[in-house]
Amino acid sequence: MRSPSPRPSPKGRGRKRACGFLLAMFCLLLLAATPCSAADRGQAKIYVVLWFDTEDYLLPASDDAALRIADFLTGEKIRATFKVVGEKARTLERRERFDVIAALKKHEIGYHSNYHSVQPSPAMYLSTLGWDDGVAEFERREGPGLRDVQRIFDQKPSCYGQPGSSWAPQSFGAIRRWGLPVYLDAGTHVRLDDKPHYYCGVLTLYKLAHTLRTGLGGENELFAAQDRFQSARQALLADGGGLVSIYYHPCEFVHKQFWDGVNFGRGANPPRSAWKPPPAKTPAESRLAYDNFERYIRFIRGFAEVEFITATQAAKLYRDRAQDREFGPSELKAIAAAVAADANFQRHGDYALAASEVFWLLNEYVARAAAGEKPAKLVLEQTPLGPAEPTPQLAAPVTTDASQFARTAADVSAFLARHGRLPPTVWLGSLGVPPESYLPALAREASRLLDGKPLADSIELAPARLAAAGYVADDGPNLWGWVIFPPGFRAPGMMELAKRQAWTIKPAILGGDD
Repeated sequence: MRSPSPRPSPKGRGRKRACGFLLAMFCLLLLAATPCSAADRGQAKIYVVLWFDTEDYLLPASDDAALRIADFLTGEKIRATFKVVGEKARTLERRERFDVIAALKKHEIGYHSNYHSVQPSPAMYLSTLGWDDGVAEFERREGPGLRDVQRIFDQKPSCYGQPGSSWAPQSFGAIRRWGLPVYLDAGTHVRLDDKPHYYCGVLTLYKLAHTLRTGLGGENELFAAQDRFQSARQALLADGGGLVSIYYHPCEFVHKQFWDGVNFGRGANPPRSAWKPPPAKTPAESRLAYDNFERYIRFIRGFAEVEFITATQAAKLYRDRAQDREFGPSELKAIAAAVAADANFQRHGDYALAASEVFWLLNEYVARAAAGEKPAKLVLEQTPLGPAEPTPQLAAPVTTDASQFARTAADVSAFLARHGRLPPTVWLGSLGVPPESYLPALAREASRLLDGKPLADSIELAPARLAAAGYVADDGPNLWGWVIFPPGFRAPGMMELAKRQAWTIKPAILGGDD
């Protein structure tokens, strides 16, 4: 490991800080020298995703900020991910800032909505819509920006992240159709142990334990950020490696207040002719901001186990090893045995299965086996989405017979093939039950068939819940604190839809770029 560059002590704290720094270095060297440590075995790596929400199309100074940052990182041989707003890309083109475009093209380009904060933002216009009409509306509003970003930067964006906290589950349906493999942002709407995970079949880097950055106001903020990185580094090394997410906005380096808060705060939507510029930083304040950022990045890259990666590289490192995998009888038996009373994801060695994937595998096996066509293997080709509509409630256990269960499995298989998602109601003839009650019975019957036994004569389905829904936040004011939302904005129906899509959530397992 290359030791990080020594840091000058602030005035008045010299000896105390120097002693603390030496002690920290001693502890780091001791950690690296521990025979059983992952770092010593050369197995643990810390991957840093550095990304920039490139959104301000009002101030020309923000164009220069993006240029300076991109050039600095290129000089450091670091590729970042610049998530560009559609109108920002078009503005650069209109201003003939081809120097900025060329500088950003040396990095990876992501997408950050079409107009960012012009009302209504995505969460607002999707809050009253369902799944299919919401996905279609997101594509209608945001698709033109995606196409312009791709045209202007001559590369397909690698990821999407929402403006502010304007998150919505339907955006995952759209970016999945667009072939964007990563959702890259920061927020609390969905989380899984504060680690990378899959949601709706998309690698989601969102609520992460190690989302870090330095303040831009001076050395004290820089030193505090370096200490936080040291703590994150030690935790990740002890865990065998992992991901750090670091984000900024180029406009932060040149203004004191965000451009959109000045114009669109609390639901305002003035015409473009009335937009006002935000207060700007002085040249000295901007120099200090750049200095803090550059020193922070150089500090981080001073550790041998640190590697800066882009969103595309993250998608390769956290590749979903369940996709296109062949599942034979032994794997299916293990999957069926792991189904609990309440639906949740499973982890098996180097791959994980979302509850919807477990549902598809077991239902497909039962449907085929009950029809006399026992498959030797099943191949998972995609993650089925969760139900688009609310599911019925089951107050008490119900029973059905083998004939009806086999016919139901065939019907569910056809629904999955046609719609690519779980049905909201599983019909046992005239009796409708929720899919979470159907899954445990499905697992029991799949196990019987895999053991060479017929379906049971009497099959019970009990009340159950979608345990994975606990990884999606409840609607509330903490989700919608962005200054752009009108006061009191809530989206309870949309967050219930998001919970139904928790059928798709599962851990993203770090496995190396293979």
